[in-house]
Amino acid sequence: AGSAARPSGHSCSSPEISWTLPDTSHISQDDLTSQVGDVLLYYCYCEVRDPEKLCAWQKALCQHLHLTGKVRVASEGINGTVGGSKVATSLYIKVMLSQPLFKNILCQEDFKSSAGGAHCFPDLRVGVFREIVPMGIDPKIVSYKETGIHLSPQEFHREVEQYLSQATQGQSDTILLDCRNFYESKIGHFQGCLAPDIRKFSYFPSYVDENLELFKDKRVLMYCTGGIRCERGSAYLRSKAVCREVYQLKGGIHKYLEEFPDGFYRGKLFVFDDRYAICSNEDIISACRYCGVLWDQYKLCSSQHCRQLVLTCPSCCNKGLTACCPVCQEKELKVTSRASGQILKEECECTRRRPRVPIEHVSPRMLDTGK
Repeated sequence: AGSAARPSGHSCSSPEISWTLPDTSHISQDDLTSQVGDVLLYYCYCEVRDPEKLCAWQKALCQHLHLTGKVRVASEGINGTVGGSKVATSLYIKVMLSQPLFKNILCQEDFKSSAGGAHCFPDLRVGVFREIVPMGIDPKIVSYKETGIHLSPQEFHREVEQYLSQATQGQSDTILLDCRNFYESKIGHFQGCLAPDIRKFSYFPSYVDENLELFKDKRVLMYCTGGIRCERGSAYLRSKAVCREVYQLKGGIHKYLEEFPDGFYRGKLFVFDDRYAICSNEDIISACRYCGVLWDQYKLCSSQHCRQLVLTCPSCCNKGLTACCPVCQEKELKVTSRASGQILKEECECTRRRPRVPIEHVSPRMLDTGK
């Protein structure tokens, strides 16, 4: 881990954005639109002088290749999750790597791939934002250039192995930190991790602020789905100057599972599309919300205006237990409308009872034993 480098980010003058779209005249429509395909997950931090132009090109490129998904563009870079046929996603990667803006920054290994396709997303959404991952902190205040030390999956695996070994002997000076949301870590996480009970990544900075004592003089091993949340999350944690050192898993859980499908990560990997989860092992670590039987397949709450996810097994579904909480189960939520006519969803019992920023009441002894 000590030999791992901390990237300084791309600080050179931003190149012009190429408007080039690939020639697809030699590709059949069936190959471009096939339901059998992949979902790509990637990000690239770089200086973008004209985010609107990059956004327009990205939208045209995705439409040209019949890709669906979500792409966030900002002055600090790009973050995308797109799905399409194998031919289309392969061509997308090729074009992205040839884009002058990403030259010498983005590489083939930065694209995480899983089985899926355009059907995994309802549509294509491409937009310009202040941040390419919504942490809620101005990128000029906490920059990706101040990130933690990147560890390859192999290095991270060795670190976790050592951490678990020391933790069982009550000697660990390390925290294995999951910086994802609670519903992600609920169905899959690294053994012995500390998983914050937060609903949004934008709550992570407040979580750190409220729990600084936990991180004091600790080595932190941080991970997330594909690596992007760790870029800003580790930078924020480092800015507090309480940890001995902060490390992060390069490529996230996605890349780790490619090399260690039966490693220290157990359960499913949550993904933000219609699949909800992908798996690399047979472990089920979560339970049905109603009967407690082992279950890890999410569905949306059946209440019309609720967007919470719920774990409810087939048996409970057959009994009509399909909502996320008693409030949603017993009645339809009331709809609040603005003067403009925009409908606002009402927060359910699950959300109201969950503290926005939980404070960890964990003794140093419990952390040392990896519990």
